[in-house]
Amino acid sequence: MLVVVRRHELSDAEWAVLSRFLPSSGTAGRPRLDDRVVLNGIVWKLRTGSAWRDVPERYGSWQTLYTRFRRWALDGTFSRMLRAIQA
Repeated sequence: MLVVVRRHELSDAEWAVLSRFLPSSGTAGRPRLDDRVVLNGIVWKLRTGSAWRDVPERYGSWQTLYTRFRRWALDGTFSRMLRAIQA
């Protein structure tokens, strides 16, 4: 089976490596947007250099992407990911 990956999105192999570093979602409140979709939106934004408001809607609202980006940056998620792939 041929799997097509969009230009700025993570492949299945990349997702398999990075997904284990994402914090688990809480059970309270509104259901959360899929982490892979959000991470792909963040990757799209960073790779293109666009403004948050210009991220395509297929990744969810730009506010959700920005909020998750800030949360993961502040809690060290991205640092853990980087250390792991550098090792």
